Formats: sequence, structure tokens, C-alpha cells
Amino acid sequence: MQAAQPRTPPVETVDSALTARFSWDYREAEDDRVSALYQRAKARGWDAARDLPWDTAVDQEALARQDAARRSGLAGADLHGTAFAKWSAGNWLKFAVESQNWTLSQFLHGEQGALLAAGRLIETSPSLQAKMYAGIQAADEARHVEAFSRYLGTKLSGSYPVNTHLRSFMFDLLADSRWDITFLGMQIMIEGLALAAFGILYQTTTEPLLRTLLKLARADEARHVAFGITELQPCYLELTESEISERQEFALEAAVRLRDRLLRQEVWERLGIPFAEAREVLSVSPAHRAFQRSLFVKVLGNCERLGLLDYRGGWLREKLAVYGFLAARQAYAKPYLQTGSLSWKVHRRSSQRTPRPASPPRRKTAGHST
Repeated sequence: MQAAQPRTPPVETVDSALTARFSWDYREAEDDRVSALYQRAKARGWDAARDLPWDTAVDQEALARQDAARRSGLAGADLHGTAFAKWSAGNWLKFAVESQNWTLSQFLHGEQGALLAAGRLIETSPSLQAKMYAGIQAADEARHVEAFSRYLGTKLSGSYPVNTHLRSFMFDLLADSRWDITFLGMQIMIEGLALAAFGILYQTTTEPLLRTLLKLARADEARHVAFGITELQPCYLELTESEISERQEFALEAAVRLRDRLLRQEVWERLGIPFAEAREVLSVSPAHRAFQRSLFVKVLGNCERLGLLDYRGGWLREKLAVYGFLAARQAYAKPYLQTGSLSWKVHRRSSQRTPRPASPPRRKTAGHST
């Protein structure tokens, strides 16, 4: 018997005290990188209704059989003495189908969060150049919402409400009035994970419609991440030591909360599997741990490019190693944007600078599962 799941209200609100910023400087932008991203986004826009092969027939059960053979992230785990040890081929197939429905549902919910965040950046970004690019990004996110919503509604067999960890993180992010926190939480963390997840699914699925959708969305997400890096690098050179430390703590909390999203709590509840048991199995599954690291490697690499990993004697790097995200000395691939390294001790401003608006308190990471 499936466990009853709480229904998500059709509309929810997030209160935030925002500071809207006008920029009356209409001169040509000084940063050619954001201008290039803006021009590229205009030239490469696509139409979700016109440019995707919606007449493609999707056999979800056939696709699920491929995932069932890999046990959808549980491969290599010791299942003796667990509820999974008694599962039949039909149970594994059902799990694979539900995992597909859940994954695409969370893609959709994350894209709506990105849509709201892009609107927030239009309002709060200091420069006109950033506002203009955020406007283009908002159109991208609306297109993604349209495409994933249609795919879920017409090609798959069901959907899921927003994951509890993703929901709480997006709500806290949108409640924070600081524009650079919106950039860090959405452009670097959520968009970076989406870029990685789209890439992994693109490589593993054989379904042509979904592959086309993921290919187009990945190109958009890559620009969004690059936009975040470009805007945050000069901003972080202006922050005080305490402000950079706070961004490190935010990045750690974001990583833990978004990692917990990958546990698929809603799927286990629907299948009648105790979540605590499923979480224990996933925590020792080689396949799940490898998947988790592959998702986060570039996200954390971008945190490194922003100077967050190694500030305070490598505080964030060591904390992430403790939480199982990376080896303490792991190196990353080349950055999206070749901008050089940052030196906080040389470039930081004095603590007498005007402080940013205070943000509401966030949950501590210590209470999260490891």
C-alpha cells in the first residue's frame, strides 16, 4: 500500500524585503563577457513548441527497463536484510518508472525557481547590463518550464510535488534580500547542478525527444552559470572577510540541502519503503555516491573559481570533504571563464563599507544527514 503524500498548495508565497535598483547609466557595457553572453542568448533562443519533436512516441516502460537493470542508483549496494532484497523484477521496474517521473518533476520545479530568481535579479542587480541578461535568462527559464511541463504531462505516467529540500532551499533563497546571494544560490548552485544533471541524463537516455530537450536546455544553463561567475567575481573582491565567510557557510549549507534532495524521499514514500531504510542503503551505494560526486564536481569547481573553497585556510574545502563531496585535495577542470585567481587579502575592502541588508537566519547544516 502506498503511503499518502501531503498535497502541495497550488500557490505559495515567499515574503522578502527587496531593494529595487535603477541604473541610469546607458553607456556601452564595460564587461564584454556579459555582453557576449547576452548576444549569444538572443541568437540561440529556441521555441519549445516549434523546435522539439513532440510527435515522438515515448515508451516509458521500455526506458524504465534500462534503468531497472541498473537498479537506479542502488547498483553495488548490499541489499541483504532490506526491503529491497525481496523485490521482484516488477518492483524494480515500478521503481524505475517512479524515479523517472520524480526526476523530471524536480527538473520542472527547479526551473520555476530559476524563473522567479531571474525576475529577482532583474529587479536587484546593480548594473543595467546584468538586468538585461537576467531578462534574457527569464525567457530561457519560462521556455524550460513550458517544455518540461509538457513532457511530464504528455510523455510520462505521473508527476511529483516539489521535493521538500529543494522547496525549502528555494524559499529561503528568494526570502534573502541580497542580490549576490540570489546569484550564488541559483546561478552557481541550482543552475550548476541542473547543468550537470541534464548532461548525465543526456548521456544515459536513448529517448530522442528528451535528448533534444536536454541538449537545448544545457546550452542555456551553461550561459546562466557563466553569467553568475562573471557577476560574482568582481563583487566578491569588494566584500569584507566576514561577508566572504558568510558566503562560504551559505555554499556549504546549499550543497548539503541540495544533496539531500537526491535521496528521492517522495519516491520511497509512494512505494511504501521506509525513508530511513532507503537513505541508509543509498549512503553506502557506490553508484549513488559516484552519481552525487559527478553532479557536484563542477559546481564546487565554480565555488573554487570564486575563491570560496580556499578562503579561511581552505575551510569550505575541508568541510565539503567531511560531508563526502570531494577529496580534500581534489582538482577541478578548467573554468568556463578564464579570469585568473582572486586574492582576498589584497583586494578586500575595509569593514567600514556599507553593509548589505540582513538576511533571515538559515538552518544549520549539522542537522542534515551525511
